Amino acid sequence: MSYDSGNRRLIGKLAAEISKVIRGKSDAVTMILTALLSEGHILIEDVPGVGKTTLAMALGKATGLSFRRAQFTPDVMASDITGFTMFNKEENRFEYRSGLAMTNILLADEINRTSPKTQSALLEAMEEKRVTVDGIVRPLPHPFIVIATQNSQGYVGTFPLPEAQLDRFQIRISMGYPTVEEETDIMMDRLGGNPADDVVPVMTAEQLEECIEEVKNVNVAESLCTYIAQLSAATRVHPGVELGASPRASIALMQACRAYAYINGRDYVIPEDIARLIMPVYSHRIALRQEMRMKKQNVTTVLKDVLMSVAPPVRSR
Repeated sequence: MSYDSGNRRLIGKLAAEISKVIRGKSDAVTMILTALLSEGHILIEDVPGVGKTTLAMALGKATGLSFRRAQFTPDVMASDITGFTMFNKEENRFEYRSGLAMTNILLADEINRTSPKTQSALLEAMEEKRVTVDGIVRPLPHPFIVIATQNSQGYVGTFPLPEAQLDRFQIRISMGYPTVEEETDIMMDRLGGNPADDVVPVMTAEQLEECIEEVKNVNVAESLCTYIAQLSAATRVHPGVELGASPRASIALMQACRAYAYINGRDYVIPEDIARLIMPVYSHRIALRQEMRMKKQNVTTVLKDVLMSVAPPVRSR
């Protein structure tokens, strides 16, 4: 049956509001909303200047959630992320000063330009939804989502994300260049000022929380869970793959499919949802063998092979 609650319709308004500043990138908007509704994190990887940061900032404004931006550089420390304690002389006690992670939406700009120690501090926040400072565990606000960006060009002075941290991102997308028509529209929009200034909240934090809870009620048939498990298993035995998808990847795909079905007005997942989302959910979790890279084959080729090798379950009528 269809899922047409009042809260779900707000997601359509949210997508429209974000699209005010992101022209021709409806797929990217859908993916970032999928991550938000399934409480996952998203990595946006592309060349500079295509709207990665603008997309994240528009989401923060349109949802009305608290939003912070961290411009990562080699001198950013772990305490900048988690926060720190300092002594208050007037009150003669130590006080906690919150870090950048103490927010609903954290934009981690150019995440691969910060040190591994700082990346590991962000890792705990992403996985555990909490930070630990001087032995005290502090929960992060709910919901909490990290939107990280990194440029696919220019690796001088960068620290590549380790596999363990890449696996914490539910979805990875690439924005891509706009068409000539879309780029013309972008420039015309800028003649009247910055369109991002016109983005307004279209829902409250409470309404978003209700949407997230409704996503948890989207049904996933056992046959579809088996299908996802078979797809993951197929990546592990593919001759071109050195490291296949983990059980965490299977769970991430299942949760993303629930949110994607919800966005599309359904309270159930279908095989087409899985086929649509396997690329952005699995692509950054699979390591290819050296011979595949020498043949200039990529993960997209592997995942297409995997989808062809596993038959989807037949939908009951």
